[in-house]
Amino acid sequence: MSMIESPILSNLPTYDEDDNVNAVVEAPKSSVVKLKYDVKFGVFTISRALPIGLSYPYDWGFIPSTRGPDGDPLDVLILHEGSTFPGVVVPCRPLGLIKMDEEGKKGTRQRNDRIIVVPAWHECLVELHGSSEVSKAMRNEIEQFFLNTVFFSSKNARVLAWKGPKKAASNIEAGRIAFKAGKEK
Repeated sequence: MSMIESPILSNLPTYDEDDNVNAVVEAPKSSVVKLKYDVKFGVFTISRALPIGLSYPYDWGFIPSTRGPDGDPLDVLILHEGSTFPGVVVPCRPLGLIKMDEEGKKGTRQRNDRIIVVPAWHECLVELHGSSEVSKAMRNEIEQFFLNTVFFSSKNARVLAWKGPKKAASNIEAGRIAFKAGKEK
């Protein structure tokens, strides 16, 4: 069995048996470096340090067996109070989607959306706030975080729009289909 065919984190199922979205943590909450899962070697590597004073406000990672427009698995921010560890798989429900773009490698704009999720066990958040939507204030803070993390890079990231849980779920399914189509080639 080759390394690409082995059961590695990026090839885990997109959904668990209860139809929750699996989210793989790369950089845990409070991390000051961006960790990235290296598919070829099956390990986490340091991609880069965040700018001074920034740390991840929540666990950050990817949704396995998906592919976004940038060719990578779909990015995910997991809203919860705790902090986990790289490689932990968290069953989640989609809350929203931040549509973003940035400078690509060839100087063209490239989409790089972020999916916002909440762990499946966080039913209390919906009950407490009476909604499954991310508040306007939190949306602003999350947007600013994502823009600040690449402020000193050549990415020139832009927030295009916020979408709700249904659009996030449809993007996850589209990413799953794109991943499957790429494996069949």
